[in-house]
Amino acid sequence: MDVFASSSALAAFVGRHERLFVLTGAGCSTDSGIPDYRDADGQWKRTPPIDFQVFMRDDPARARYWARSMIGWRRFGKAGPNATHRALARLEASGRMRLLVTQNVDGLHQAAGSRAVVDLHGRLDQVRCMHCVHREPRAVFQQRLEAMNPAWIALDAADAPDGDADLEAVDFSRFAVPPCPACGGILKPDVVFFGEQVPAPRVATVLRALDEADAILVVGSSLMVHSGYRYVRAGAQAGLPVAAVNLGRTRADELLTLKVEQSCAEALAFMLADRAAA
Repeated sequence: MDVFASSSALAAFVGRHERLFVLTGAGCSTDSGIPDYRDADGQWKRTPPIDFQVFMRDDPARARYWARSMIGWRRFGKAGPNATHRALARLEASGRMRLLVTQNVDGLHQAAGSRAVVDLHGRLDQVRCMHCVHREPRAVFQQRLEAMNPAWIALDAADAPDGDADLEAVDFSRFAVPPCPACGGILKPDVVFFGEQVPAPRVATVLRALDEADAILVVGSSLMVHSGYRYVRAGAQAGLPVAAVNLGRTRADELLTLKVEQSCAEALAFMLADRAAA
């Protein structure tokens, strides 16, 4: 592996391949004001996200999640795409990308113009009932959260990853969580929590694209989560060259053909250069 590869080496890598499988992570969205989870060594910066089983069985934990989310959504829901998202949309427009698989739940790749996208872990801008087919936009659910908890509207806290907020030292038992308006069931963001499986049809779509790819490009992910790492490992075992852009260690370092340790926007700036010069 070329550990000290430059963005020019990355440009050459992209130029040599016509069917790129792109996998993105939290590092793509930090320039949009959305914090990431891990440090340069791939370790958690804060307490890991809520577990699926805990969310489903524990009323106090669920109230804590939605209280923090009510505050975090105010800024998360307004985040816009940055230069990294625009560069990858440009890559798709060039015809050199088979599929973009993102571990992010912010929808910013689509907001930048990407269309061939699989949201591996779902989207935070949708809420679903775990007991019936009801779904609703997160913005609508936000209105119901605020209507049921007016005393919480004035509270604020620092942003945390994925629309969370670092709200602490409050009595979450006083927070009311709206039930499903259709059946009274538990409402959950339409994202894959820890301890929950990525839906099988989504996995099948990703595997088909990986089978058709001629190289893998990882952007802004430490690959510490198995649901993303598995595709890089499978591609490398099948003989696909793998390039990664990440500030710090990745779980797949020994599988990489080249690695660029720069910010995502800096490393991918070449993808927008021709447009800027036009």
